[in-house]
Amino acid sequence: MVERLGAGLGAAGRRWGVIALTLAALSGCTSLGSGLEEAGGELQTGYLPGQSRTPVSFEGVQENDPQSPIGRSQHPKILAAYGGAYSDPKLELMLAGIVGKLGAVSDDPGRAYRITVLNSPNINAFALPGGYLYVTRGLLALANDSAEVAAVLAHEMGHVKANHGIERQQREEAAELAGRVVHEVLASDTAARAALARGRLNLASFSRNQELQADAMGIKQTGDAGYDAYAAARFLRTMDQFSSFRNAFQASNPDLDFLASHPAAPQRVELAKKHASAFGPEGSGATDRDRYLSGIDGMLFGDTASEGYVRGRAFFHPGLGITFQVPEGFVIDNTAEAVLATGPGDTAVRFDGIAIPQTTTLTDYIQSGWVGGLDRTSIRPFRIGELEAVSAQAAGGSYVFNVTVVRVGGQVYRFLTALPADSAERLPPIAQSIASSFRLLGPAEREQLKPLRVRIVTARPGDTEASLASRIQGVERKVEMFRLLNDMDDLGPVKAGTRYKIIAE
Repeated sequence: MVERLGAGLGAAGRRWGVIALTLAALSGCTSLGSGLEEAGGELQTGYLPGQSRTPVSFEGVQENDPQSPIGRSQHPKILAAYGGAYSDPKLELMLAGIVGKLGAVSDDPGRAYRITVLNSPNINAFALPGGYLYVTRGLLALANDSAEVAAVLAHEMGHVKANHGIERQQREEAAELAGRVVHEVLASDTAARAALARGRLNLASFSRNQELQADAMGIKQTGDAGYDAYAAARFLRTMDQFSSFRNAFQASNPDLDFLASHPAAPQRVELAKKHASAFGPEGSGATDRDRYLSGIDGMLFGDTASEGYVRGRAFFHPGLGITFQVPEGFVIDNTAEAVLATGPGDTAVRFDGIAIPQTTTLTDYIQSGWVGGLDRTSIRPFRIGELEAVSAQAAGGSYVFNVTVVRVGGQVYRFLTALPADSAERLPPIAQSIASSFRLLGPAEREQLKPLRVRIVTARPGDTEASLASRIQGVERKVEMFRLLNDMDDLGPVKAGTRYKIIAE
């Protein structure tokens, strides 16, 4: 839940499509959390092939590149779409070393690259014409060594070298697209913001052949640089496993997701292994795992303070000073549009906020037309602690709904709980349980809330997956998360003296 709560309905599968039809309109959304963003930055330096340790001016090298204006014009929009750039000098230095090694063996000697780490929990990496490379901190958290990141970046460099971005740009009439996106980024209306969230510059539109070509080019460059050429196949498999584990820390918009734009079909993994075999058997190349883990140690994981934090089944927003909890068996997704939760029996919950005049009563607001299928006879005022609240029932299609609104000063927070109509008897206790858990955070609680970060720990004698996973915070399926983060299928049992990733404050 970022700066604009209720900025559009979004979707979390079929259920949210039904909910979208039930809510007649959502308007007047307030801007929340501004000023809470963590400071961000980007790696401004370019690296020329053969000069891996000599920084040069990216703009100077690219000045005469006819592709540069395309990347340069779209760069600010990428930052806007992905929450800005993430600044961490230690991380940037580690990435610069990887790019330098890849550049030293490039067959495109006139190309410089600009690397930006995006401040997003999404798992993504992509390139724009002109040598603009992007990788999210979400992807960096999932990767396990320098070779895997090298494989990802080399794949994106392959797209740049093969002019795939230019080909795509021509197909999509780039000038018209760019003009429209500029308007959408600068516009303040929710429709334009929603259009930007859906479109995301159509970055997932490379053809299968282009992806396979970039795979082959990237694997060769990775191997030529001395890295483990099998890292591409390994990381494709890891992402495929992770795709079934998406949770609160993984934003739900597939348009921003490498898992959508780079599908890891088994045939593609096997083809990647075949390309890698040209460099010898598995284990032939360097992984540079320790240096990589040191580089990501302390990196922000999941949501930022301005978006609020998910901790297991609870949502906390230190800036707004609010929290609530969902029942056991539910999973929370903190998306750009709202906080969503899904639970057993096809249950769906949406939480957002809106500013309304304090002269407007909650009863008048709830029946002002924004809820379709409202049963006016069900409207019930009540209190949650000292807070004024109103709830009501609604129906639409094959679903029944509970709508509960809570006033906190000039802000009204809204809970919408939906169940299939044939489970209507379950609706009141679930909705009441969630709404009654809503409360204000005290000053000490707000101060104690900290973002989650990637932490690197060294296993001690007697440590197991379970003992290390128990140190993970903010995730309920801890052992499964530990295995995914550390690619345990390859590493085998926990080994004393080996370094592993966990997530903790």
